[in-house]
Amino acid sequence: MATVVPPPSKKQRKAAQLEREVDVVPSDLPDVLIKFEASDAPEASQDRIRGGFRVPGGITEKQLEELLNKLQHTEDDPVPYSFSFTANDQLMDIRTSLYASVLKPGYKSTEDFITLLYTPRAVFKVKPITRASGTISGHGSTILAAQFSPNDSSKMVTGAGDSTARLWDCNTQTIQHTLAGHTNWVLCVSWSPSGDVIATGSMDNTIRLWDPKTGKQLGKPLAGHTKWISSISWEPLHAVAVGEKPRLCSGSKDGTIKVWDTVRNVCLLTMCGHASSVSCIRWGGAGYIYSGSHDKTVKMWDAKDGKCVSTLKSHAHWVNHLSLSTDYALRMGPYDHTGVKPKDDAEAKQNAQKNYNKVAMVGGKAKELMVTASDDFTMFLWDPLSSTKPICRMTGHQKLVNHVSFSPDGRYIASASFDNSIKLWDARTGKFITSFRGHVASVYQVSWSSDCRLIVSASKDTTLKVWDVNTKKLMVDLPGHSDEVYAVDWSTDGKRVASGGKDKMVRIWTH
Repeated sequence: MATVVPPPSKKQRKAAQLEREVDVVPSDLPDVLIKFEASDAPEASQDRIRGGFRVPGGITEKQLEELLNKLQHTEDDPVPYSFSFTANDQLMDIRTSLYASVLKPGYKSTEDFITLLYTPRAVFKVKPITRASGTISGHGSTILAAQFSPNDSSKMVTGAGDSTARLWDCNTQTIQHTLAGHTNWVLCVSWSPSGDVIATGSMDNTIRLWDPKTGKQLGKPLAGHTKWISSISWEPLHAVAVGEKPRLCSGSKDGTIKVWDTVRNVCLLTMCGHASSVSCIRWGGAGYIYSGSHDKTVKMWDAKDGKCVSTLKSHAHWVNHLSLSTDYALRMGPYDHTGVKPKDDAEAKQNAQKNYNKVAMVGGKAKELMVTASDDFTMFLWDPLSSTKPICRMTGHQKLVNHVSFSPDGRYIASASFDNSIKLWDARTGKFITSFRGHVASVYQVSWSSDCRLIVSASKDTTLKVWDVNTKKLMVDLPGHSDEVYAVDWSTDGKRVASGGKDKMVRIWTH
């Protein structure tokens, strides 16, 4: 029998009777004077496109893009741009047309000289994943972490409760190497930004380094923590001297953060100061290490000497997770979406600096924002380089917030919560944008596509779901796992998504 559509609810009937606003551009709308300015250009730079242009008041985003490409002489190979403007000291995006976004809400009038800030969008579109291309068994226990290599979607590492990490070849869907050595659960895995070392942190209180080509352990285990390793983070490649290897920092349940030399496998610094276990750490691009802890604080440490620079207090419960606006650029290191290997260390450092500046430079100054998620159901947005006070408190989730992630371009934040929803926020102001609802159980993790248009989420309800940021709707539902999905990652070239969870299976998804 065909499914009968339910009758409209009282609310829907009421809404249908209301007069609808139609976005009609008035025919007598005068022209507007605008100028373009690069959002990452320093104040005195020549990157501002000078002079004013008279454009129709109803000009659309697409037409602005065409005009800008013409002025930049790139109409043969047009670059997609997004536009924003400043109103009441806040950056607002132009979503549809100048009239609908600027003039109609009354932010500016047709008399004003409007400065439009332009930001290049991703140079390629990631296709939404729609199917499982393979299910690979191998792990003997729950998969707890998964990450693709920074330059290649064919290599992926997972950590599991069977005390091993495994390196997978996603092209042939086979195990390349089993990284065996830990004596307890592997809780976190991380590729170095240059893609030549894998670090794994375990419940046996040690971190081990592995060579992804051979699967062999590099040197002795990094031992020193007295409780399990909760989080690991690599030093950004642009901060490493040419010819040297990046250092590694680790956060542990014992409340300390350690910085390790990855060549000699010795501890260089130990930072104590948290009163409880460290839940998440990030090594920022400006030379600071950020750590979130169960003592409700976030601390900022100088990576050179291990001194605590500031303590950020605002949360009323455990800090579960934190994310930096430059996370994606730091993970990519010296690579772009093509994954071409740099010729030498100097070029690698230069490329890594370029990737970092793309996201971090705002008005000629490096700006690294941070968002923290907590068991108190809230998130806070910080600019830790300039203030110890939060930019704003982000409320809306009805249960604890488990995972937060900045979009690769640093413009949006996605948060996953135990209230079954994913929420999308504006990363510059912390304003709420929308909720993605569809999961029927806790959402554990989210991952962005490299073009910032799609988000994939992993949930306790055994499914992955792909959400479209532009339409703010569910795009694809991906059932397939037979139990909770704990880990998900989208490869940096956008071709594949990997997921793992309680059913011990690694699933690779493609478009």
